[in-house]
Amino acid sequence: MTLTPELMNRITQNPGQCGGRPCIRGMRIRVTDILEMLAENVNISEILEDFPDLELADIQACLVFAARRTAFPRLTA
Repeated sequence: MTLTPELMNRITQNPGQCGGRPCIRGMRIRVTDILEMLAENVNISEILEDFPDLELADIQACLVFAARRTAFPRLTA
């Protein structure tokens, strides 16, 4: 998946906000909050209703952020 700079810029980290944890567009909505809701089978439309400042691209950015954090290259001998 090609990640556009606009999508990448949706995830922000500020040491003075939410303990430096990754958030969405400088808001106090943490990436982990969105990922946990998705893991608990909360529908994307329900998340967007509960957080009216969020956009679909924010949720997509959270998923890509998580995928990149777990994409470790593995060396084989």
